[in-house]
Amino acid sequence: MDAQRYDARERARALARAAIARGDATGWFEELYQQAAGQVGNVPWADGEGHPLLVEWLALDPARVAGRRALVVGCGLGEDAEQLARAGAQVLAFDVAPTAVDWCRKLWPGTSVRYEVGDLFALPPQWRGAFDFVLEIYTLQALPAQFRAAGMAAMAAALAPGGQILAISRAREATDPPGELPWPLTREELAQFGRLGLAQRAFEDITSAGDPPTRHWRARFERVK
Repeated sequence: MDAQRYDARERARALARAAIARGDATGWFEELYQQAAGQVGNVPWADGEGHPLLVEWLALDPARVAGRRALVVGCGLGEDAEQLARAGAQVLAFDVAPTAVDWCRKLWPGTSVRYEVGDLFALPPQWRGAFDFVLEIYTLQALPAQFRAAGMAAMAAALAPGGQILAISRAREATDPPGELPWPLTREELAQFGRLGLAQRAFEDITSAGDPPTRHWRARFERVK
């Protein structure tokens, strides 16, 4: 990790600690984007490309999202949303940070993606049951553990019958220490989608190349009725 990206991650952790101490699980995202001052390198999770495990998944069968109404949770600077749009999805992407949404609109002129400000814990009623596909990458693991179940319930509620959630996160065993933000998730935490009535269709344990290698979950759940 280069020095700029390391510094950006440490600033994010400091902002998150202060916000969580105030009882605010998500307010620090707007602070981070404001402080980034238009420099992508100051946003620790932005690299100008879609997440490699999403890119790989789409390459295996691009048709699986073509024509589908897709919701991207916590879209950041829009790289993943644009990947889905290029695969033919009709994409609505939201973030709790207005600065991030404004930034997306400038970064991707002429895009078919609709970028909106939205709070995962207070989604518009018209989004309920409105999407064939929900993409969740790293939003849950940026939330303290006590907020994750409510976040997952909101994601599940956005699915239409037959709709699917693809969730990608860093992974850890339940016996491992929780680590630092972004907190890796356990298999049991992601299994909450099943307890919300969704059927598990895939659950992959993937270790990516790197120094050090990084372990991820890539899980897919479906609303069957």
